[in-house]
Amino acid sequence: MSTSTRATRDDSRNIAIVAHVDHGKTTLVDAMLHQSGTFRANQDVANRVMDSGDLEKEKGITILAKHTAVRLPAKGDRDETKVTIVDTPGHADFGGEVERALSMVDGIALLVDAAEGPLPQTRFVLRKAMQMTRTGADRPGLPMILVINKIDRPDARPAEVVDEVFELLFDLDADEDSIDFPIVYTNAKAGTASLDPDVPGEDLTALFDTILDTIPPPSHDPEHPLQALVTNLDASPYLGRLALCRVHNGYLEKGKQVAWIDEHGEKRNVKVVELFTTEGLERVPTERVGPGEICAVAGLEQVMIGDTLADPEHPEALPGIRVDEPTLAMTIGINTSPLSGRSGDKVTARVLKDRLDRELIGNVALRVSNTDRPDAWEVKGRGELQLAILVEQMRREGFELTVGKPQVIPQDIDGKTHEPLERVTVDVPEEHSGTVTQLLAERRGRMVAMTNHGTGWVRIDYLAPTRGLIGFRTEFLTATRGTGVLNRVFEEYVPWMGEVRTRNTGSLVADRKGPVTAFALQNLSDRGVMFVGPGEDVYEGMIVGENARSEDMDLNVTKEKKLNNIRSATGEELVRLTPPKVMALEQALEWMRGDECVEVTPDAIRLRKVELDQNLRARQAKRAKNDG
Repeated sequence: MSTSTRATRDDSRNIAIVAHVDHGKTTLVDAMLHQSGTFRANQDVANRVMDSGDLEKEKGITILAKHTAVRLPAKGDRDETKVTIVDTPGHADFGGEVERALSMVDGIALLVDAAEGPLPQTRFVLRKAMQMTRTGADRPGLPMILVINKIDRPDARPAEVVDEVFELLFDLDADEDSIDFPIVYTNAKAGTASLDPDVPGEDLTALFDTILDTIPPPSHDPEHPLQALVTNLDASPYLGRLALCRVHNGYLEKGKQVAWIDEHGEKRNVKVVELFTTEGLERVPTERVGPGEICAVAGLEQVMIGDTLADPEHPEALPGIRVDEPTLAMTIGINTSPLSGRSGDKVTARVLKDRLDRELIGNVALRVSNTDRPDAWEVKGRGELQLAILVEQMRREGFELTVGKPQVIPQDIDGKTHEPLERVTVDVPEEHSGTVTQLLAERRGRMVAMTNHGTGWVRIDYLAPTRGLIGFRTEFLTATRGTGVLNRVFEEYVPWMGEVRTRNTGSLVADRKGPVTAFALQNLSDRGVMFVGPGEDVYEGMIVGENARSEDMDLNVTKEKKLNNIRSATGEELVRLTPPKVMALEQALEWMRGDECVEVTPDAIRLRKVELDQNLRARQAKRAKNDG
């Protein structure tokens, strides 16, 4: 190992933009791309261009961390600088993407909404950034720029939000260096930035200058041989798997041999078939990349995230990427319902297992393990949304699945069972604060802070077990009439907190196979809320509605009106039915109980009992009652 003085590359910067969901990260990246000259003046560019996936566009959230690069022109005694920008997810369930993205950069821009202030994901990304050690640094912590966004909002309160960020840093035990950072006030939608909240900017020059002045250039040991860390994977239809790398020392060259070191320390020599760097949104072929650059390498078919590319004569591995362990698990298996195979073309266990294995290659926060069934697997992740996104992607690819209820993953610490605890932040109108407090108290939630900014809305912070929050979002939105905003993030593991109240309503279950009739629905409308409409096919054990009472009820939704040869004046009377309640996948996963599951197909999402036969369910319930 060389002991020479570290050198820096002043023509390069690597920065990640991190924030809570919907605070404007991707919109700000759009403005940076436009104002840096990445696009032609007459080029038609979609909004939120970095959110390229269909689900990202539909849901308005970032799911995968992606990077782009802009070139800032020479200014004064500063040469032209290439700034690589990593756009990260804002939802806590995709925290693995954030952790991976932070290993690629030398600093962060922490984006905070000028009205909402710091929220749970803000705490999460700040904590991760404070734990990360920059290449060549002698202490943990990434340099930070605080960006107060949406200063044009009528309810903006930038001064108070800055104070709240400082309070958050002190709460996370930040040192003196960590709380010394510049503050930029932006309106990402308008593409303006200013160093004074009272003086609006004309463009993003203030932000670009702050990035170049605050984020340190990449450092490296000029005498150290090649070391590059694989931080992400991609695929090309022509070149196969691509390894996205951050070069720490030395140079990567096209056509040259490199030592590929996997997570087990095994070394093998491979050839760099193709080499790409990023310019704007495009990958550009290149012959050579140096320290601090982020590049794509082709020619390593089995490479994985966290592997190292090193000099063949001096192979030395870099520390791998560490991500937090999953906190939630659910079972995913093939579709076993009587309606299986009607709409999907991927229905076998082998195809399903291959798809889950492929997902593991690029998703560092996911785990897959076997169950006691050969056609089902336990999939572990960070939260309900992350697992629901995986199932939704598979559904759109033509898979038919049976998905079990999400369950928390307990840990054994010092001989005692511990469960995950989450920090929950709710923003609700004042008149609903009492209802929400009662709901969370029933789920073992403990209030830790309550803030009223005088706008008619209250922000309440809770600590609650993950187990109690499964299925809470739907109940929360109902209680607040759709006005409440709920955010949550993992906090820590705590001793098991005892029994938690779950859904207090039962299920209406079909007792036979056949098409649903309007006559049956009309007679059953007072039993509860229906999930099916006339003409839909049902089967025994399928959940067709929500019972107003706490117990399950088997009923016949296929019953037809008996016909006779006597004419009736009301025989052709129009039947008026309440429209059925249609659940999205996330709602269905939240709503079901432990003895229920979701049947997912390309054209339908159906709730059902795990055991379809009503006689077997009755015997199991009787046995459980006797044992209890």
